[in-house]
Amino acid sequence: MLAHCRSSLSKFRIAPDMSALARSPRLAKVASLLFGAFAMAACGAPASAKKVPLSPSGPRTKVAGAAPRTAPPAPATFMGPDGVEARWVIEENKKPGTTAWRLSAGDGPATINGFASLTAAAPGQKVTLYITTTARHYHVSAYRIGYYGGTGGRLVWRSPEMNGVVQPACTFTAATRMVACDNWHPSMTITIGPQFVQGDYLFKLVADPGRQSWVPLTVWDPSSHATYIIQNSVLTWQGWNTWGGYDMYGGAPAGQTPTFADRAYVESFDRPYANGSGAGDFLALEYPLVYWAEEHGLDVTYWTDVTFAEHPNLLLDHKALVTLGHDESWTMSERNGVLKALHAGVNIMFLGATPILRHVRLQPSPLGPDREEVDYRDPQLDPIYPKDPLAATGNTFAQPPDNMPASEIEADSYMGYGLDDPMVVTDASAWPWAGTGVANGTQLPGVIAGDYDAFDPNLVTPSGVEILAHSPVHAQAQNWPYSDMTYYTWPKGGGVVATGTIGWIPALESCTGTLPKCPAPVVQAATGNIFHLFGEGPASKAHPSVANWRKYY
Repeated sequence: MLAHCRSSLSKFRIAPDMSALARSPRLAKVASLLFGAFAMAACGAPASAKKVPLSPSGPRTKVAGAAPRTAPPAPATFMGPDGVEARWVIEENKKPGTTAWRLSAGDGPATINGFASLTAAAPGQKVTLYITTTARHYHVSAYRIGYYGGTGGRLVWRSPEMNGVVQPACTFTAATRMVACDNWHPSMTITIGPQFVQGDYLFKLVADPGRQSWVPLTVWDPSSHATYIIQNSVLTWQGWNTWGGYDMYGGAPAGQTPTFADRAYVESFDRPYANGSGAGDFLALEYPLVYWAEEHGLDVTYWTDVTFAEHPNLLLDHKALVTLGHDESWTMSERNGVLKALHAGVNIMFLGATPILRHVRLQPSPLGPDREEVDYRDPQLDPIYPKDPLAATGNTFAQPPDNMPASEIEADSYMGYGLDDPMVVTDASAWPWAGTGVANGTQLPGVIAGDYDAFDPNLVTPSGVEILAHSPVHAQAQNWPYSDMTYYTWPKGGGVVATGTIGWIPALESCTGTLPKCPAPVVQAATGNIFHLFGEGPASKAHPSVANWRKYY
């Protein structure tokens, strides 16, 4: 579908399950980007190589008994047009794929939902699924998500037919308004064997007969030194998870209107995701980048932000961290880990919006460590505040006692939500726009979507910030009137790109036509430019930033 050529303004994936998007008005605006195909530009054929004589005097004489020459082994990784490629990713995505990982309408009224005992599992670990269904029988299939010839997934495992069980009602802790289903009985346990190659997985739960849903799982490799590490933002998925009626933004008993005052202070991973048909934000805000990266054979590995919080020093084993979509909930361990890695030369791609906004922390549940996410959104309400105020969970990192605004790392800051505006290119000569065909003033329709970020010169920001796109937005009253895409490099360290919008990754989706109607070819090409530069190593060496923000503020 898409060629590995720099001149190609390629596009990448097929649309996610539309029933999942339909449940989220906040994301419905990007649904139009999820269909269509884009005709790719043809790559020029390489020039013919000039033949050179084997020797000045003619063909060489074969030496009797000489061992035959063997070709050197192909390198495991190599630089391609859109970044560092890995042969294992290329070969993995040549395997037969299927669209059966998607959900269908089902053939009956029976419901089915579930969750996994881990957000991320390493090879050899066991993962327990907890499933409730009103159907008499059900089965589970595990799909690795990628490119796979455009199908988007590959079947790696299937359970036998299981007897359906209606699990007990989830528990509710009034003091923290936490809903947890840790009282459910285990349904099945799966060992992460060799067939579970590192990557993002969806376990498809199928009621027989009846409806269908997903359970997400990331399979990660603790020993990986891949160029790029793609991070699934499960802390934010959980922050917005309304299963049982409560999330960190509001809550209420069934049948009542949720209020912020009744928000949950603690949210449990021991329950299904209410949105995305059980997949959280993965399909709408993360899958398009996963599909694109694997289509291009990039040298990627995967983890979740929970994994990062547990192992922050492992980021130093990679050249670039890729954070996705909606990524507002971070732990202090993650924040410190990013700063350390950035100073050491690791590059950071914020391909979504609102990163490092909410300060959360993790604590164990009855099912295991780091299964409960704590965010009181007021540090003085957090019980640990008297003993450890910097660990207490405030509304944002920027507020006291942390006083650590996201702008110190991202350059941008969160400004608002609910947008549907074009991204406006204002520095077309900048390296991310190379080969995209844009000019100053080019508009990329619908790319400024949902939450948005902007550069605020009144805040603490790094030096050398370049504004790549400066987009007027229809903001809510008194909110910042622009969204900014920014780039800067840390002195002798890594580089940071922040797109300033949740809409960047959905805009990777195929759409019909060219600008001004379809932004996908430009967004794809610019994404390839970012992966290419950041795959080379510390961006401060290859392309140090030059401040231009005073042109706009």
